[in-house]
Amino acid sequence: MTARSCAGVTTFNGLRHSGAGPGDLVAILGLGGLGHLGVQFAVRMGFETVVIARGAEKRALAAELGAHHYIDSTAEEMSPALQALGGARAVLATGGNSDTMSAAVDGLGPDGVLVVLGVDAAPMRISPMQLIDLTKGVRGMPSGTSADIEDTLRFAALPGVRPHIEEMPLERAADAYARMMDNRARFRTVLTTGV
Repeated sequence: MTARSCAGVTTFNGLRHSGAGPGDLVAILGLGGLGHLGVQFAVRMGFETVVIARGAEKRALAAELGAHHYIDSTAEEMSPALQALGGARAVLATGGNSDTMSAAVDGLGPDGVLVVLGVDAAPMRISPMQLIDLTKGVRGMPSGTSADIEDTLRFAALPGVRPHIEEMPLERAADAYARMMDNRARFRTVLTTGV
């Protein structure tokens, strides 16, 4: 249960501690293992939800998950697109790319916060003027405690938030690992035993 709840508690905590309230514009940066859960939580928490991902092919999934808007980062710059929607109160950065996360700061509205969930060893490049201009902030968010997991599961059960997983038998662990490393797993691969 914990292996399946890690992505959920990470995104749930990031959103509930973002400072955004119902009706606020919230962007989910990335539509992978964390992002697809972040979208479901954001919609069910009452946020006007934007998905930012690479490629037009992810637009349908974003809509299926309930997103109100989709920004294809290969076709348009995310920050001006977010500003055209009024500026985000929060951007939940689920992918591990420091340059992309840094660029999202300019898409924040007044008192907006970039919530960093994705991991990258490279430093983020954000100037003080980007933050001071509209009182923006950057916050890192760890996964969560056992109490946070319980809160996440309780919340997810009410509106039906569910992870998208691929199941593979334990004997195919090497195949599952290869799919993950090639970024072909959608969104989590769960190994099963014949029991």
